[in-house]
Amino acid sequence: MVTRTDIHDLSTQNTFGMKVSCACFIQYDKAEDLNDLDFQALPQPVLHIGSASNLLFTGDFSGTILHSAIKYIKYIDMGLEEVLVAVGAGVLFDDFVAQTCGHGLWGAENLSLIPGETGAAAVQNIGAYGVEVKDIISGVVCYDTQTRSKCTFKVGECKYGYRSSRFKEAPDKGRYIVTSVLFRLTRKYSPKLEYKGLKEALGGKEPRTPQEVRDAVIKVRMEKLPDPKIMGSAGSFFKNPVVTREQFQEIEKTARIKNGDDYQVPHYDLGEEGIKVPAAWLIDQCGFKGMRRGNAAVHHVQPLVLVNYTGNATPDEILELEGLIVSDVYDKFGIELIPEVEHI
Repeated sequence: MVTRTDIHDLSTQNTFGMKVSCACFIQYDKAEDLNDLDFQALPQPVLHIGSASNLLFTGDFSGTILHSAIKYIKYIDMGLEEVLVAVGAGVLFDDFVAQTCGHGLWGAENLSLIPGETGAAAVQNIGAYGVEVKDIISGVVCYDTQTRSKCTFKVGECKYGYRSSRFKEAPDKGRYIVTSVLFRLTRKYSPKLEYKGLKEALGGKEPRTPQEVRDAVIKVRMEKLPDPKIMGSAGSFFKNPVVTREQFQEIEKTARIKNGDDYQVPHYDLGEEGIKVPAAWLIDQCGFKGMRRGNAAVHHVQPLVLVNYTGNATPDEILELEGLIVSDVYDKFGIELIPEVEHI
């Protein structure tokens, strides 16, 4: 079934809580419903969203918003260690994680409590605590708006990168609508505990079940990140920059002027790719943690997150705060932060 609303309020359909609207809002509950839409006749442009948990609407949207209500979780049990699970794009991703952890299946537990829907998770290549969703995806089923037909991509065809995929980048952005995702999970004991905070949350004990890891992840996330249901945000606002070794040496010099000669800059060595530096650390070093500008603020615990502090922040207030952060980090470290949150 397809439902259409003209001049639709999106305030409760973006986790930032921006008080914006769109010219047309269409929701559907079967992939086949997309065949009934005349995309060219709809108010333009046409944008497909999940929970809009990684979007910042910079104002009212003059086109059409599409939203999937395809909600199913189907288990394809091969009778061995591996279990394939097909999930509709409209399923809340954390509902999928909760259910599979409850069934004792390993693979998705580190991605617990990430807001958003399953289709968007596959587009964004969400990740946390040493795991990216591409690590457990087997394939992605889409609707091709150009050929008006169903198509399937194996995980290797999705062109996954750091918070990116073929569905998010040109030339395929907007062409493919994710309708379902096929995940590959396992019954085999396989916790991923490289993240220090996760080990601490587990109290140094080896987890026996995926649910124990999920509980630890939830504990860490609730301590460090705001609940978007209480304080609007879009999660991590900036990507962690990858710099050359020469750039990293300059960052160390700058940091040691403030913090002492023995100070160690947090980083992750990617080998030939360079060195990843936490954007949160860069922002904190510039004094932004907890800083408020009008109704917008930098989260007081996790400076990588910008928040709708009062619930009444405007897009311009978020953009102004973003601009200040980008400018100051560049002036201090020579690093240009790139938003992870997509601006619409």
